Amino acid sequence: MYAIVEIAGHQYKVQKDQLIFVNRLHEEEGSKVSFDRVLLIDNNGAISVGAPAVSGAQVTAKVERHLKGDKVIIFKKKRRKGYRKMNGFRASLTEIKIEGITASGAAPKAKKEEPKAEAPKAVAGDDLTKIEGVGPKIAEILGAAGITTFAALASADVEKMKEILAEAGSRYKMHDPTTWTKQAALAADGNWDELKKLQDELDGGRENN
Repeated sequence: MYAIVEIAGHQYKVQKDQLIFVNRLHEEEGSKVSFDRVLLIDNNGAISVGAPAVSGAQVTAKVERHLKGDKVIIFKKKRRKGYRKMNGFRASLTEIKIEGITASGAAPKAKKEEPKAEAPKAVAGDDLTKIEGVGPKIAEILGAAGITTFAALASADVEKMKEILAEAGSRYKMHDPTTWTKQAALAADGNWDELKKLQDELDGGRENN
């Protein structure tokens, strides 16, 4: 028996007792997790396909450990300009062990009641795409995480933003938010000339080495 399940934005083919690596989960090591977005189940040849998810199906697992993935080297070069740049990246991963696959009858996963954080007060003109390295989609991702103003971005934790981007998918986790807080602080104070000067020294939001 196997299932195709969506975990942290990616699809995996899983079986009982299988160990897999997924994008970093928030749960602590040793805790139990369940995933109810099961797209397909093959139960000894009886195949159930969801639309998009199989009703009542669920995959349960145990969080084994959190870790960093292998380093990925990113090399950039511009022809006839003498420009070369090399960066390294290690994805934040979680290793989980599949403990069971329920074909039907699983109770819907209860959502945790979390205290609602007070949203930062909106400031006119807080267009996060003015920060180099932040496009419309990334601004939308940050907004969903409560980062909607220059002031909120300036005080945001860089490592937490990296986790947010990684959870959004592989096309976003390659972005480096290291300079975003510094840029946002200048924007929040209205120092546009200093911001422009800083951005002229950046390459896609990253500092030139």
